[in-house]
Amino acid sequence: MAGNKKAYYQQNQGHLPYDPPNYLGKIAKETWRKVVPFLESTEKVHRIDSLLVETYCTNYEIYKMAYEDIKENGIQQEITKPIQAQGSGEILGEQSLGFKKNPAVATMKDAVDTLNKIGMQLGLTPKGRAELLTIATENKDNRSVAEMMKDFLGK
Repeated sequence: MAGNKKAYYQQNQGHLPYDPPNYLGKIAKETWRKVVPFLESTEKVHRIDSLLVETYCTNYEIYKMAYEDIKENGIQQEITKPIQAQGSGEILGEQSLGFKKNPAVATMKDAVDTLNKIGMQLGLTPKGRAELLTIATENKDNRSVAEMMKDFLGK
């Protein structure tokens, strides 16, 4: 490593930066600003986990964009074919061929799946928070080493 520059995971004392990366979209940045303070308060997430946090935030933005598309265009979209006059080629109308699922529905589902998976890893779901709490309480053994050794040895 050149000069005094610290390794990425050691920068900012190993904490996630409160300011989101510049390249994130508007919604992803807003999500970052809401999520990072909570994650830092758990003391279970470190700077090296920033890629997971970025992925969570960008997938939330993708989810929101897909939802907006679904609100505007519906869950299904009609498939049509133009009806043309023979000879002149003039379009007289459209013939309905049925419906197809709006591709934004699949995009939204994929984003939700990713949010759930990463949310579990980061402790952002009720189950994830419960698991973090369990880990935190398991590690809260305030006895001295001498007391633990005494219990271990049965004296």
